[in-house]
Amino acid sequence: MTDSDFTERYWFGNRVTSDWTVGSTYRFAKEGKPGVEGKVLVSDPPKKLSYSWDLVKEGTYRERTSRVTFDLEPHGDVVKLTVTHDDLDEGGKTLRDVSGGWPLVMASLKSLLETGRELPHDLAAQARKEQACA
Repeated sequence: MTDSDFTERYWFGNRVTSDWTVGSTYRFAKEGKPGVEGKVLVSDPPKKLSYSWDLVKEGTYRERTSRVTFDLEPHGDVVKLTVTHDDLDEGGKTLRDVSGGWPLVMASLKSLLETGRELPHDLAAQARKEQACA
């Protein structure tokens, strides 16, 4: 789930790099262009991963840094994955983006794990267009 080549497949072309140790930085980039960065807050493989989430933006306005947590719980032959993204600015761009983004990312991960194929990369772009028109 955290390997750069693997994340690029299910995260619609976003490549994440880090060594995933507590205190380390991580960065998301798509086609070499930075998008999100932060620090690893908790790393307890294979149970939990948590990191800060800070959009890389130009300009003076910045939303506060939020937090993403992945909890994995085995249940027999399956694993329950819970993703929590909290400490978000109400009405902020990050909240709007992740509200539609996380379901797509998790659906793509699920598809990749179950079938060996991620969702098409243009699906995320189409969803963004539809969200902008709404």
